Amino acid sequence: MEINFEHRHAAHCENGVVRNLLNFYGIKLSEPMVLGLGSGIFFSHMPFYRLHGMALTSFRYFPGSIFTRVTRALGIEVQWHKFKDPDKAMAKLDEVLAQGIPVGLRVGVYHLSYFPKEYRMHFNAHNLCVIGKEGDEYIVSDPIGMNKNRLSAENLKKVRFAQGTSPPEGRMYYIKSTEHYKPLTADMLYKATLKTCSGMLGIPFNMFGAKGIAYLAKRMRKWERLYGERGAAMNLAQVIRMLEEIGTGGAGFRFMYAAFLQEASEFLNKPEWNQLSMDLTEVGDLWRDFSYHAARFFKKREGIILSYNDIADKLDVISARETEVFRKLENSIKRG
Repeated sequence: MEINFEHRHAAHCENGVVRNLLNFYGIKLSEPMVLGLGSGIFFSHMPFYRLHGMALTSFRYFPGSIFTRVTRALGIEVQWHKFKDPDKAMAKLDEVLAQGIPVGLRVGVYHLSYFPKEYRMHFNAHNLCVIGKEGDEYIVSDPIGMNKNRLSAENLKKVRFAQGTSPPEGRMYYIKSTEHYKPLTADMLYKATLKTCSGMLGIPFNMFGAKGIAYLAKRMRKWERLYGERGAAMNLAQVIRMLEEIGTGGAGFRFMYAAFLQEASEFLNKPEWNQLSMDLTEVGDLWRDFSYHAARFFKKREGIILSYNDIADKLDVISARETEVFRKLENSIKRG
């Protein structure tokens, strides 16, 4: 049995799953619009929260938030489940699939059999859709891939209950009803964008938002003293990976959010948002420049960047630019 579900490639897993699930129910939103309506872009650097033994740097809100925020804004009823018992988790998945309902899952990446080995890592916040089952195999629409894939029941159970930081715990989610669906409105976009600006500018802790980028720069200057040469290098590599390799669409979602601003500027007839889209694209270029030089420094190939201070200087510039862009965006809404 396979549900008639359109598989579409995406830059980011959760955005792609949300877009594709909505599309199944006839609701057409682009991936950038999903990110914007879900207030998905963010920044945090939390030394006390460890991933692979290193401080976590994130460029988005917590997993699941985009699906929750988008469907809530649109008046769509959804259902979430998490499990302690893997067998009960698989039985529930089969029950929902038998009703012809595609199901989103949060899984660990490392044991996904169709992932190339060079892309596997212990990362437990990957999202995919299950859209059918034939025999002992599940049919999977993973938006990171160009085509649908198949997983054995044992492999799917394993990735649903992957161990490590923030385990997925068998989480599954799906759209229960679109009876009260509300088409996209200007008010929805303004509310979502103000929430994004609040996260980037208004959280009173220096680890979060645009201030968090400067905080990372400050910490980075101390890394060699705190962690030693190897530890500092591994922390730098993790920042680069979270910035460019965890399906962010490049530059920590900055390019994708710029695309949202461009699309929203047309929807709202707000030309200044198109200019802010271009401004944020320039910020994305600064992030790309940071990751390029940081990677060369990590691989000891860099002649221009000589120290962590030099890399941190780039982050201070980015912090100031993001503050400027999101302040202008916030003010454009408050002015009306």
